[in-house]
This record gives sequence, structure tokens and C-alpha cells, in this order.
Amino acid sequence: MLEKKLKKIVEEVCLQKSESNHIEIKKSAGGCPRLFDTLSSFSNQKDGGIILFGIDEENDFKICGVYNVADLIKKISEQCLQMEPPVKALCTTTTLHRKTVVCAEIPEMDDFQKPCFYKGDGRLRGSFVRVGDSDRQMTEYEVYTFESFKKKIEDELRPVERADKKELQTDTFKKYTLALQEKKPHVFALPVQRWMMLQGFVSNGHPTIVGLFMFSAYPQGYFPQLGITAVAVPGTEVSGIGEIGERFLDNKRIEGTISQMKDDAVAFVIRNMRVRTVIDEKTGERTDKTEYPVIAIREIILNALVHRDYSIHTDNCPITIRMFTNRIEVENPGGLYGRNRIDTLGDYGADTRNPYLANALEIIGQAENRYSGIPTIRRAMEEAGLEPPKFESARGIFRVTLYNTLKKVSAPLTELQQRILEFCKVPRSRSELETEFKSELTGAYLMTRHIYPMVKEGLLSLTIPDKPKSKNQRFARNNSRGYS
Repeated sequence: MLEKKLKKIVEEVCLQKSESNHIEIKKSAGGCPRLFDTLSSFSNQKDGGIILFGIDEENDFKICGVYNVADLIKKISEQCLQMEPPVKALCTTTTLHRKTVVCAEIPEMDDFQKPCFYKGDGRLRGSFVRVGDSDRQMTEYEVYTFESFKKKIEDELRPVERADKKELQTDTFKKYTLALQEKKPHVFALPVQRWMMLQGFVSNGHPTIVGLFMFSAYPQGYFPQLGITAVAVPGTEVSGIGEIGERFLDNKRIEGTISQMKDDAVAFVIRNMRVRTVIDEKTGERTDKTEYPVIAIREIILNALVHRDYSIHTDNCPITIRMFTNRIEVENPGGLYGRNRIDTLGDYGADTRNPYLANALEIIGQAENRYSGIPTIRRAMEEAGLEPPKFESARGIFRVTLYNTLKKVSAPLTELQQRILEFCKVPRSRSELETEFKSELTGAYLMTRHIYPMVKEGLLSLTIPDKPKSKNQRFARNNSRGYS
């Protein structure tokens, strides 16, 4: 890192008085502190992070300098070598107010090397992730998700020893056989047991997860929770209560094969969606318009069924569909797999958690297997004039949220908004904002009616987005929106 850039980062940290998802502060006036947790968390997260030494967090983030630059860098390197894989930190120094600050840049590990952990604690106890401005120990499942990608563990192919191959002899299987004969005659020409094994339907004489959930008459007889739970609630939160005290407007457990669950789940959503009638001004024709595009709903549910985690860690975790008055959420066990990233979803061919299942659904025409699902969802919401879909991946889950609000057209900034943005050119705390505008508005009114809505609109950003209620939270003008 160039010294000029480092000085700017240090000045911003001291001004904002807070750490962040990518910045950790260490005092280091009396020696090198323990770094293993942060080395692990930064190595395991996108874009890594930096550790700044020589800033006293407990003393209002004042620069205190480090005890000895050469020895500190040596101790940092020694701790990096105790990580598995070893961390390659790049150290830079700068001087501010006649005191030295040391910066250690921690690069992100390659996905095939994660999780990075402290060898002294072992893989399970020594692996960490960054949450807001702190390091959190990974759960056993989070460690497993990295291991499953690295070792190419095929959970969809695990045999179900309680089930017999006769479990697959259903009408659905017969239809699949006809489709296979038409689309892949060279595979169909092989002996039946041979192509069933190559297609991932049987292993060691027993049906696999793929086989059961493609063809079995009742897969949930072996895995009771590998289905879908769907609810429609009368408010914007699960705890909402309706006019006559009802908790749910509709509540259904959806079971069956992948195809059956997909069809039943789409039907559940359609049944609980509002429909409005639109009359064409020119022709006078009446057409019904659903609250959400049905094609987007279908793709989201299909993606959840195909890309969910089918490992033993999630045998008791169903897919969930929650319908609120202002949105719908679909959540499946298993976060983004492998090298997939939220900001690149749908841009190119991605790592697939369950390729055999995706291939089988392609044979029967239920899935394209061309990575077109995410672009289809985005396009459908755009054409419907609705807000873009929201994708989230965290702590072993993947969630898609659709909002029924029309896409907002940016309105001109009010005079007060302009003054707030000007004031927040430098990140400001809540108390600073309340003091600045106390002659016009009460603190509570300012925050609830102006500041937080501006954050939601993207005009302001949080310096610690993962911990919105942090005492060190600051509100900064979002220059990416063009307000520079």
C-alpha cells in the first residue's frame, strides 16, 4: 500500500472513530497483540482486510504509535506463519503527529485454500469470519461448507441405505426414461443399472438423494424436513396479528419430489398474491396483473430446490417461503457455493453445488441449466416496474427477497436533504447530527423521518453496516450516488 493511501485511511479511522468489516485496530504500544482470530477472518472474507497498529481505540482513537517497528513486523510475520495456510501479510509504515503507524494488509485466501485457521487451535476452533467490526468463530457447518467445495464432496450422491432401488420404480421414473431416450440416446443405450449410476440416481445398491427426490413416491418418508414450509402473514413481520387475531393467512407444508414441490410452492404463492385488473386505454381489454411476476417466483423456488445444501448438516432444515404484505422471502439452507459472489450472480457460469440434480431436471425440461435463473428474475422485476430483487448469503443460508413496491424514480433533493448531505461529507455520529439540526427538529424526528430514510434510499451510508446500532456508528454521504 502506498504511504499516501495509508495516511488517508488512518485519518478516516481516527475521524470516524470506528473499526469496520475490513479494518481492525490494535494499540501495540507495549508489544504485539494476538492476531490469529483476525488473520483468519480477514483471510476467509472477500477482499481480505487491514490491521492498523499504533491507534488507541480506548482513548478516542488517538494515534499512540507502536513500541518498535522492526520487532512488531517480525512478530506479525511469526504469527502469520502459524496459520494454515500461512498468511502473506504486506506491512507498510507511515508517520503522523511524529508517531509511527504500521499497517498489515491481509489478502483473501483462494477459495480452494479456505478456511484459513490458527494451527494451534485446529480447523474447527481456529477458523473465524468477520462480522461487522469483530471476529466470530465459524460454526462447524460453516467450516464444512468450505471443506465440501475444496474436497468436491458430492452430498447429493450420498446413498440412502434405508431405501431400496424399488423406491425409484414410479411413473415419474418411466417418464424420465422416455425423455432420456430422446435427449441422450447414447446414455440410454447403456444397461439400465449402469446409466442410473452414471446419472447419480443409485450408489452401492441404494437410491441416492438425487434419485429419491427425483422419482420416489414420498421422499419425505426418509427425510421429513427436506421439504418447504410456506406461510402468508397479515403484516410485515412474522409476529404480526390479523384483524381477527390470526397469525397466518395461509400455512402449508409442501412435500413430494422436486417437481411436485416446485409446482405446489408456486401455486401457494399465486393463491396468496394480490391480483389487480388493468384495462387497456386503447383496446378496453381487461388483463389481470399479479403482485409479483410468476416467472420470477418460479425461478426463485426452483433455484432454492436445486441449489440448497443436501448434506447431513441440513437434513432438518426445510426451505422457507414467507409472504408479507410488502414482500416475499424465499430462503434455503446453504449459502453461496464455491467461488460464487453476490455481486457477480448471473454474470457467468458458476460453481454448482448439485450438478447431478440440475442435469436430471434439465432432461425432463424443468430447468435450463444455463445459469439464466438470476437474469430472468431481475428482468421480470424490471419489466413489472418493481424494485430489484435482493439477494443475501450469510451464515449458511441464501435468501431472495422480492418487494411489491414500484421502482422509485429519484425525486429532487429537498433543501434539508442537501444540508444533511453537505454536513455528512465528513462521517457524523447521531449526536453530532442531532446537535447540528436541534434548532429545527427533535433528535428522534430527525433520525426516523430523515436520516434513516436517506440511508434506505442510498443517499447516506453506514460506516458499520453490519452493526447499525453500534455506539461507534457514523453516517456518511454516499458518493457513489453522485453526491461528491
